[in-house]
Amino acid sequence: MLIPIRHENMSARRWPVITFALIAINVVVFLGTFQSLESEQKQVGQLELHIVLLAAEHPDLNVPSDAQEIINTVKNQYPKQWATLGDHHRRALDAWDAQMQKTLDTETLQSELDSLAEQLQQAKANSIADKYAFVPAHPTAMSYLTANFLHGGWLHLIGNMWFLWLAGFVLEDFWGRSLYTVFYLVAGAAALQFHAWLNAGSLVPTLGASGAVAALMGAFLVRFPKMRIQMLWWAIVRFRFTAPAYWLLPAWLFMEIFYGSVVGQGSGVAHWAHVGGFAFGALAALALRYSGLEHKANEQIEQELTLQSDPEIQQASELMDKGQLEAAETVLKNYLAKQPNSVDACNLLLHLSQQRQDQPTRVEVLSKLCAIHAKAGENELAWTSYEDFLGAGGKSLPPATWIEICRVAERLQHLDRALEEYEKLVIAYPSDRQSIAAQLGAARLCLKRLNRPDKALQLFEAAEKSPVPHLDWEQSIAAGIREAKLAAAQKTKSASASAFA
Repeated sequence: MLIPIRHENMSARRWPVITFALIAINVVVFLGTFQSLESEQKQVGQLELHIVLLAAEHPDLNVPSDAQEIINTVKNQYPKQWATLGDHHRRALDAWDAQMQKTLDTETLQSELDSLAEQLQQAKANSIADKYAFVPAHPTAMSYLTANFLHGGWLHLIGNMWFLWLAGFVLEDFWGRSLYTVFYLVAGAAALQFHAWLNAGSLVPTLGASGAVAALMGAFLVRFPKMRIQMLWWAIVRFRFTAPAYWLLPAWLFMEIFYGSVVGQGSGVAHWAHVGGFAFGALAALALRYSGLEHKANEQIEQELTLQSDPEIQQASELMDKGQLEAAETVLKNYLAKQPNSVDACNLLLHLSQQRQDQPTRVEVLSKLCAIHAKAGENELAWTSYEDFLGAGGKSLPPATWIEICRVAERLQHLDRALEEYEKLVIAYPSDRQSIAAQLGAARLCLKRLNRPDKALQLFEAAEKSPVPHLDWEQSIAAGIREAKLAAAQKTKSASASAFA
């Protein structure tokens, strides 16, 4: 079993109150309905089974209209089973069935069938599943909403809520609470409708948040494709590994398509609702991105955060509104001297530098944001800040920040770019200790991930000859040289073998 544990960006700018609220509503609804749903399922299932048994074994009986739909479904979808149930010599399934097989009086059988149909009608009239779950054969407007908050068991609930948390709070932080809420509710309805299209006429109630959660996963893939997710493989042995979203999430989608095609609803899982939700989420995320709504929502969040921030930031914001830009800049720089890791102050100062067309300040602030986001493990934000830094005319980051940006590039799978940045750092700071760290990082990257052992050997040897003191790294450098030489020899041998094959 594969279980997601966490991903790289487990932080947010604000409390994810909508995600918390959705989880809380699902839990409360589950606690209030689980026992009733379980009891109803047993009662309705037994009544439907007995009706089908009687109708199959005694086709001359008059089936009440309320029960005819069930009979038609079994006949059309399971013709072999229907034929088997009609065999008078079959083995009885329970005590009631055994008694009915001994009953020969048609009036008694008809009376029993009428009674069963009446009991079924009453059971469904009071049934939570029939009122609030989604039934493809006769969906109600309310069920497009309510079905997303019902669950059939603890594992069903816990699994959905864990996936909702992992994907949901990041999207809520990025899109804002209103846009995220609308997306989630519409996505749940869209997933159910997709399920209905591929299971037209089905009387099986569909319930659970998995369609809406699958939509969050599709949106997560579009918005954060390179985000690395830590997974736990739980089988005979347990181990952890990490992989990017662009690999894990499509693999999950293909599995859902496979199971939906092979087993359909036979597994008790609405696989096509998952597929439909995922597709809707991906397309909706693309639409939000290119429509500009995503950008507007993000700007509004930043504005709200600024209003909720410290008095100095509020003061600077008010000064900017009045056009007193120099005074605002002084307030912000003084504040950053006391709170150097304030993202709010940096963003406001960045906005101010844009207004004043002050490129040096803009470059300085973007450099600081690179450091803040990299330290917080916010890889996407750190890399975006670095790209903005270069676009603003920035050349060289401080060496400690630059080495972290190189590692961010690796985590985001920008491998060639990471190598380029390592080498630029070495050239920019040849006498700094970080130049040795950059050479070793680049060498390791070439050896382990880019399959360039010759380049790795060159870098290890350059680190060995560096005039920068590196006594504590000598053993690692020597081991790297040996490994690179061996890998280079093996690569040459393989290339020669291929040439003569």
